[in-house]
Amino acid sequence: MGLTQDIGNRGEAFAAEYVKNQGYIISATNYRTKYGEIDIIAENNSEILFIEVKTRAETSYAMPHEYVNYHKRRRLFITAEVYLKSNGYGLQPRFDIAEVFVSSSGKMRLNYIKNGFDADLFV
Repeated sequence: MGLTQDIGNRGEAFAAEYVKNQGYIISATNYRTKYGEIDIIAENNSEILFIEVKTRAETSYAMPHEYVNYHKRRRLFITAEVYLKSNGYGLQPRFDIAEVFVSSSGKMRLNYIKNGFDADLFV
């Protein structure tokens, strides 16, 4: 496993822990279809969250959420549709972005963006 992938995996675990602490249950991680991948799927009694995690160095020239462009959002939406159809959920879907910043010492900091993008663009 490469260093970048290891840091990405650590960032996803860090974000998943945050989501659990907010009272959500993790339903799936790294859910893959031929259309794309969703890093974290979590739910509570009323919502199902589809979470894209972007981990970057604190010194990165762009904010992590800027890497979730139109094409990435579209793939997330289609993958979420596949998940919902195969699992029969009646919960309100929400698309969030978890920005994980890593310092030079390896310490992680999270900026969690609820409703990181509006899925209505793809309906």
